[in-house]
Amino acid sequence: MKKYILAVDQGTTSTRAILINKKGEEVYKAQRPVDCYFPKAGWVEQSADNIWVSVVDVINELMIVSSAKWEEIAGIGITNQRETTIVWDKSTGRAIHNAIVWQSKQTQKICDRYEKKKTFIADRTGLRLNPYFSASKIRFILEAVPGAEEKAKKGELMFGTIETWLIYKMTNGAVHATDVSNASRTAIFNIYDMKWDEELCKLWKVPTSMLPEVKDSSCDFGEASFFPGHVHIYGVAGDQQSALFGQCCFKEGESKNTYGTGCFMLMNTGENPIKTKSGLLTTVAWRINGKTTYALEGSVFIGGAVVQWVRDQTRWIEDSRDSEYYASKVKDTAGVYFVPAFVGLGTPYWDDDARGAIFGLTRGADRHHITRAAIYSIAYQSKDVIDTMRKDANLDLPVLKVDGGASANAMLMQFQSDILQCEVRIPKNVETTALGAGYLAGLACGFWKDLAEIEKNVGIQRRFFPTMDPTEADKLCRGWAKAVIATRAFKTE
Repeated sequence: MKKYILAVDQGTTSTRAILINKKGEEVYKAQRPVDCYFPKAGWVEQSADNIWVSVVDVINELMIVSSAKWEEIAGIGITNQRETTIVWDKSTGRAIHNAIVWQSKQTQKICDRYEKKKTFIADRTGLRLNPYFSASKIRFILEAVPGAEEKAKKGELMFGTIETWLIYKMTNGAVHATDVSNASRTAIFNIYDMKWDEELCKLWKVPTSMLPEVKDSSCDFGEASFFPGHVHIYGVAGDQQSALFGQCCFKEGESKNTYGTGCFMLMNTGENPIKTKSGLLTTVAWRINGKTTYALEGSVFIGGAVVQWVRDQTRWIEDSRDSEYYASKVKDTAGVYFVPAFVGLGTPYWDDDARGAIFGLTRGADRHHITRAAIYSIAYQSKDVIDTMRKDANLDLPVLKVDGGASANAMLMQFQSDILQCEVRIPKNVETTALGAGYLAGLACGFWKDLAEIEKNVGIQRRFFPTMDPTEADKLCRGWAKAVIATRAFKTE
């Protein structure tokens, strides 16, 4: 009897494996941290091998600790950090360069070459010309590794974002594939024709032989033969699209915000891709049975990662979970604003040259105030995105559905509710990213029969309502806006 869906959530800073039952409940979970490397200022890389090893580790631990049998697994769902790019040798299956992480700015000079083509790129992909996306990362690797260009032309190299790498490894090299949501983040996929764009591939000098097959988000991706049990991979989606699906935002206009390493606001726009000029992205949410659903997206590059910075760089706290405790030692930030533009600013600014800054320091400001300001910065940045979406999509937002690790921070969620002046709602199962991949897999293998059956699993863990006077909230947000202006005005050489 099939009892579970196995969901793998490969994120920027950790990898998780989760067993999900019919009720959409997390039955067991295993987690491993994943290291990032910073070769130069603004560069972020990871080991492709370490990512794969972390996946094997969490799946093995999950099966051992849970005592589940592979015969009880109906299917596997994969969700992943998006845009992070790996190029590997077809003959050896080994990466030829470290994975370049989505946050990395090391391809900025490559993007600068294509400045005159930014409108052309946006018109076909829904994306901005930015180091964030995969195309410039592929180009960087091909130029950085001796002989890579020639190997690519000969069809000897393969490209994939994280889910493609994991599918390839899980199927013992039998399947080289991605889904539409991840393909839509590469800057070489036409989101209107729903296929790799030959002109964009020529523009970026990416041989089409490197590219994976693009499939629906909910379908058979092949047997995960690396593991026993003859279990197939049935669901794949990029982490933010997966979270949108996991929050059951199936209807047009439904939205969510994920508080992870970065923060990502997505709104389901149905079958209609909406183009905006305010810093939002048009992206593919998912495709099921050949039917494409689109979304609008806004991105905050440094969300929960600002708390990791406080933990690792200042060593004021030993664990990220301690941040709320230390921040609660003071009643406010004492006028301190923390703009964590460590790798630039995302929506609506898209300022790649901005760098982090702390404003309003006085002799009385201490680590507690700065830690509180760091937490508040996540909410301020998210509000910038949400306000942009409210305006461009004419969206009334009485409720914000939230998820991600940082949503467990009650101080952050209350402050988010206060400055947005709306309800913030945390679902019963906060692992909505993994849950979305699980739901997509379960639909394809018949574990759940349809979306209506999945929606019955929705539950609410906690609600936050505004308690701050709107005038005070507006005053704080004006201060944030001034801090952002000052941050952007300062440029390093």
